[in-house]
Amino acid sequence: MKKIEIDENGYYGNYGGAYIPEMLYPNVEELKSKYLEIMNDPSFQKEYQYLLKDYVGRPSPLYLAERLSEQVGSTIYLKREDLNHTGAHKINNAIGQVLLAQRLGKKRIIAETGAGQHGVATATVCALKGLQCIVYMGTVDIERQAPNVARMKMLGAKVVAARSGSQTLKDATNEAIRDWINHPEDTHYVIGSVVGPHPYPDMVARFQSIISEEIRWQLKEKTGSELPTHVIACVGGGSNAAGSFYHYLNEERVKLVAVEAAGCGVHSGKSAATTQLGTPGVLHGSKSILMQTADGQVVEPHSISAGLDYPGIGPLHAHLFESGRGIFLSATDEEALQEAFNLTRLEGIIPALESSHALAGLRKLNLSKKDVVVLCLSGRGDKDMDTYMKHLPK
Repeated sequence: MKKIEIDENGYYGNYGGAYIPEMLYPNVEELKSKYLEIMNDPSFQKEYQYLLKDYVGRPSPLYLAERLSEQVGSTIYLKREDLNHTGAHKINNAIGQVLLAQRLGKKRIIAETGAGQHGVATATVCALKGLQCIVYMGTVDIERQAPNVARMKMLGAKVVAARSGSQTLKDATNEAIRDWINHPEDTHYVIGSVVGPHPYPDMVARFQSIISEEIRWQLKEKTGSELPTHVIACVGGGSNAAGSFYHYLNEERVKLVAVEAAGCGVHSGKSAATTQLGTPGVLHGSKSILMQTADGQVVEPHSISAGLDYPGIGPLHAHLFESGRGIFLSATDEEALQEAFNLTRLEGIIPALESSHALAGLRKLNLSKKDVVVLCLSGRGDKDMDTYMKHLPK
């Protein structure tokens, strides 16, 4: 197998690159030329690691879910990103990018958010560092993720509604990019997933790779081996999956399983199962796989989970799909809800709706007793309580 890594032009295989308007060229080039140097600087790493440990609460536990394991018939470990400060994996990247932005002299931070977790994480770090923060969020997501909107405002962020298109994550990203074009000098755009122009997909994956870095040593402590048989994560843009897969990309014995949102059904017309429905194209600054019409118009996605309601997938994941290195599954809204209630009753853990899609993936694999599965529980379910309350089992 050819080693999976990004090349000097920001491509994983056929996917990646930087397709950007001229106004953003200086910003993206500055990032591209300096991100690795800054990230590898000992003073940066010292502050980043300190905040991950004492502010975020890392390492996040690797928890043996005994009752779930018994039900599935395999050994299932949950990587508890839901226990991080702010309730999801998003804080790992937000801290890294805000520290990087400071070193680039940026005073104003913008972000997009769907489920609100990335917005909350970015607002949190901006509050910590005393920086201006503007978060773009679709009006549909503002309504269904109201608790996170309140958190962002409480943290001092300005939440700006995106009212175009489906009024969800795609449209929030469009608005954030427009803002960046209008404020290129003093603004850093904290992209929340492994999408966007190079170097964002690589940079976000590196910040999230702390997840798989910890999984390796935690699993060795528990089982004597760093290598599970499977790593499973939900995928919208795919940042928690990229972080969970990162240190296993070139370990062929480890199956990498990505679970997309099938919405009301893959072919229902209300889905976000990008690899099943998409074709190669350019979205938000990189070449990847996206849901589009024959003439290149983006198809509106649908998922009950705001964080997976995106019509594309990060270029790393597009490459994993095309090369066959990744196993790509999908789960419907209904399947995700069932698994959320199942985990809550079995393990006393209320997962985010995004993570519940990964849990549904467990049912779609032909797992055996010998299999050791690590599933990234990317976030907690507090933000989804309104949705859960509407679907509580009788």
